[in-house]
Amino acid sequence: MTARRPPAPVVDAVLVLAALADAWVHVDIELVPASVCALLGSFALALRRRLPLTTFLLTLPSALITDASFAPMAALYTLSSLSRHRLLLAACALAFAASDFLPWPWSSLRPRELTQAHGLFDLSYTLGTGAAPVFLGQLVQARRELSLRLTEITEAREHERLLTAQSVLAKERAQLAREMHDVVSHQVSLIAVQAGALQVAGRDAETRQAAATIRRLSVQTLDELRHMVSVLRASGSRPTELTPQPSLSDLHRLIHVSGIEARLETELPEDLPPAVQRAVYRTVQEALTNVRKHSPGATATVRIRHVDGSLRTTVTNTAATRLALALPSAHHGLAGLRQRAELLGGTVSCGPTSDGGYELHLELPVEHAR
Repeated sequence: MTARRPPAPVVDAVLVLAALADAWVHVDIELVPASVCALLGSFALALRRRLPLTTFLLTLPSALITDASFAPMAALYTLSSLSRHRLLLAACALAFAASDFLPWPWSSLRPRELTQAHGLFDLSYTLGTGAAPVFLGQLVQARRELSLRLTEITEAREHERLLTAQSVLAKERAQLAREMHDVVSHQVSLIAVQAGALQVAGRDAETRQAAATIRRLSVQTLDELRHMVSVLRASGSRPTELTPQPSLSDLHRLIHVSGIEARLETELPEDLPPAVQRAVYRTVQEALTNVRKHSPGATATVRIRHVDGSLRTTVTNTAATRLALALPSAHHGLAGLRQRAELLGGTVSCGPTSDGGYELHLELPVEHAR
């Protein structure tokens, strides 16, 4: 885990205190010009992030007049870590080395001392001292830029991975749209055509009524399939609802076209949340579908009540009067209803009744879903 860096103001305050301590050790308080230069250089470090070059120039007299060199070295390091101008950095390093090497006042300079061994050694040491902050600052700058580049590369790779995943998803959606259009829609169209023919040629009213129901449901399914195919083919465009979302006002039509003798009993407040209305509609739709599949000939009762801040929906059907046909089923309907109810903070329960029928119960907290 990466260590947390201290705040910038704290670091600046520590550097100022370190420079003041360096001045306290190396500067005689009785020498007013030297003390002023040392204090000026120490407190100028507070400006090193915003005005790095100005800060270095303000600390330079400290190296020239006194032996306190911490402030100009810190300022030179900051300038090197923020600037890309190599000639400027070289000039600043030479200026610091000259200020630190030459005596003050300059009138006390003896040229012969520069040619002696200890003079050349001191000059080399001073040049190395001036170059060290520059090299260290450049190293820190390179490390910071490398870290930024690595971050950019990581983000670019993540973006590329996302684009690849979206491309794969778009291909799968396009393939699914083709399959739905070429296979499912074709077969449902044949069902509608055959049901229409049976409705016309049927010999009794019951057969014609059943054929009309099959044809009506087939046409409705075709409309929904066409809309779903258009949504799947429009992958990558703006979000679109898969189908026009139903509400409780559509329950009467749902029961009417279900092909089941069903009774609807409702006592509902106004302005129920759309999510609650969709959950109730889908629950009633799934319950009626199960009645039609597993209990042919049964009657159903749909009761919807608003009690103590909760919406309670109960779909009860009687026992079957005919033998149920074996139909394919993935058994995902009730699981989907439970997941939808849990997202809204509600519950779904179901089970057989004492008279051989079946009951499905949904309870949703209305206030939670707003």
